[in-house]
Amino acid sequence: MLDATRDQAAPTIRPGEGRLAHAPASHPPVRQARIGVLLANLGTPDHYDYWSMRRYLNEFLSDKRVIDYASWKWQPLLQLIILTKRPFTSGANYKSIWNHDKGGPKGESPLMTITKDQTSALAATLKDNFGDQVMVDFCMRYGNPSTASKVRAMVEAGCEKILFFPLYPHYAGATSGTANDAFFRALMQEKRQPAARTVAEYFDHPLYIDALARSVERAYAQLDHRPDVLVASYHGMPKRYLMSGDPYHCQCQKTSRLLRERLGWDKSSIDTTFQSVFGPEEWLKPYTVEHVAELAKQGKKRIAVMAPAFSADCIETLEEINGEIREAFEHAGGESFTYIPCLNDDAAHIAALAAVIRDNLGGWL
Repeated sequence: MLDATRDQAAPTIRPGEGRLAHAPASHPPVRQARIGVLLANLGTPDHYDYWSMRRYLNEFLSDKRVIDYASWKWQPLLQLIILTKRPFTSGANYKSIWNHDKGGPKGESPLMTITKDQTSALAATLKDNFGDQVMVDFCMRYGNPSTASKVRAMVEAGCEKILFFPLYPHYAGATSGTANDAFFRALMQEKRQPAARTVAEYFDHPLYIDALARSVERAYAQLDHRPDVLVASYHGMPKRYLMSGDPYHCQCQKTSRLLRERLGWDKSSIDTTFQSVFGPEEWLKPYTVEHVAELAKQGKKRIAVMAPAFSADCIETLEEINGEIREAFEHAGGESFTYIPCLNDDAAHIAALAAVIRDNLGGWL
């Protein structure tokens, strides 16, 4: 404890020294107070080998927010069957998109590379706004760097307030919800908990919609022929999640509508679909992989596909959309398939994210 009498002056911190002016030499260092902005994305395996994939998939598929079946039913199936086979197929998919020239000897996934770039860009932007008062970093819900490790690092760096920002434009329990869960659990481990805020979904933010529209306009400007339809493919979820109150489906529909209005297009120009179906139950429809094949059969031979629910390109966009979904369209007779990349670290996207962060820092700075 601080050995001080009541009539001593209030302790102060010497600039840059990290120690209370009137504290004894034995007092632990006190760092200059800062505010942390912690970005969070879904996650990535450390590598595409079997055991790295198995560890990652086990953490992901054991999350009750993702798979809410009773453990006594789900875990034997997961551990004995799914995690025996799926690491091989998922590992092969990751290998096909892996960045071998990034992240050290083992390389890293595109999601890791892009998230690092987004973090650097946002750190530079916020430094221009707030100087060194704000510390910006990122974590992953599954895999590394973990949420708990980054909360610990921010506390050790002197962050007395942390703004936690799940990088999902739309709220879903299996994305934003579980990311927030991990953040709250990390706070439970801290002796001195920082004040905390979480950033809400931003699916209808004008700057986010504008960034999406600009990405479409750039892509279309490079094409010789205008696509017959733009497919906005969102990550799927079981239909019963919608029926139990999850707002994700409605938010996706609104994003598509706002994007269409921003572009000035008619209602038939953008289709909203859902991808990444898993398991036997009914998910949100229409399913992207089936819908693009049906478009081709209807004579719509040129389409473009984008993924507005993803803030960064990842396995679901680079491999699933540009692989499986493209193949389904071409196999059904489609002739021209254009994938429009996620917003990633595009300047308009960084400006939108920075605006959301500044709004949520209100009262703290």
